[in-house]
Amino acid sequence: MNIIFLTTGTFLQGKEMGVSRSVIEEFKDAGHNVHIICSAYNMKRPYTSSVGYGYNVVRVKTTKLTKVKSKLKKAWSYLMFQRKFIRAFKKYYANVKVDLILYSAPPITIEKVVRYIKANSGGFSYLMLKDIFPQNAVDLHMLKKWNPAYWLFRMKEKRLYKISDVIGAMSSANVQYVINHNPYLIKGSVEVLPNTKYPSDNTMDDKSLRQIRKQYGLPNDKTIAVYGGNLGKPQGIGFIIESIKECEDIDSLHFVIVGNGTERHKIECFFKEFNPQNATLLDYIPRDDYEHFVKACDIGLIYLDYRFTIPNFPSRLLSYMNASMPVLAATDINTDLKDIILEGNFGCWCQSNDTKMFRDRILTLLNASLRNRLGENARKYFLLNFTPKKAYNTIIKHF
Repeated sequence: MNIIFLTTGTFLQGKEMGVSRSVIEEFKDAGHNVHIICSAYNMKRPYTSSVGYGYNVVRVKTTKLTKVKSKLKKAWSYLMFQRKFIRAFKKYYANVKVDLILYSAPPITIEKVVRYIKANSGGFSYLMLKDIFPQNAVDLHMLKKWNPAYWLFRMKEKRLYKISDVIGAMSSANVQYVINHNPYLIKGSVEVLPNTKYPSDNTMDDKSLRQIRKQYGLPNDKTIAVYGGNLGKPQGIGFIIESIKECEDIDSLHFVIVGNGTERHKIECFFKEFNPQNATLLDYIPRDDYEHFVKACDIGLIYLDYRFTIPNFPSRLLSYMNASMPVLAATDINTDLKDIILEGNFGCWCQSNDTKMFRDRILTLLNASLRNRLGENARKYFLLNFTPKKAYNTIIKHF
């Protein structure tokens, strides 16, 4: 089959893979022809084309699309990239008879690109839905429903869902949410397509563990609870700070926060003002290095703002599970992440506005034998449910 994969992310050549990239790798390995259109905001030329690693890749020069603090600039960037992607398709892939169009959202503004390709080259359109926008912005009070921008993006969202032959949502709760709030969708057009990740060696000897902890300035004699990922509004930065404060008297526990984002400055201010002795703040670590780093930690942390009404499902969970780590998820009550953690018996959950409950869960996970047992369960559940082959089979069954 000829597959067009559209992404506003930077499609890197080599081994470093994001969630969507791992699924595309499965299509390539199965012998399909994979054609990529992706963004790259730091290029000098409008377009570049390359062939390698089994892909045909067209990179499109766009304005910056992620980690943009100005809401107006971000909205404008997401509206304007559509024309550039369509031009790229006309220039490089106009003669390709498309069998499958794969794309993820956000951004919902990719709808116009999908519509053009489908009208001019055919293809079965499959949406890999990673977040529900604009409702997530409403939940976090970043956007009001009376704002014309909300209705513009909601219109775009509806059009994207309608142009998609199938919508793959990350969990059962996501599927139900999309169906309930978009009753015009055809029955059976929404299904579970989980985040995926290639399994890697999850073992680490004591010498390597000590070397990594020394490299990043972490104590060897304490249980390390790690959060790695975006530091933005969805994570509820205030609660991250409060959870560290709540546990400052637990001598055997140390937090490490890794990542960048639009709200990172809040955590930086907290560290400068209070200089917490039970926590370390690290900059972004490249993906492959991060996967190795996580193995030197003991508890994986998930943070989501308590105000969410949409059922988010963070991809960073998979790194923890791959490393055989128990998970403590502090989230809203609407995500079914808590149900999956309890079903797989690989961690604990608390609501992300209850620091006392967070502390209780952390204290539970300080038991080393319990952590080992939950960590083994995490790895088993990961191998059964979150590998790229499972996602590939979910999509390919439509053919």
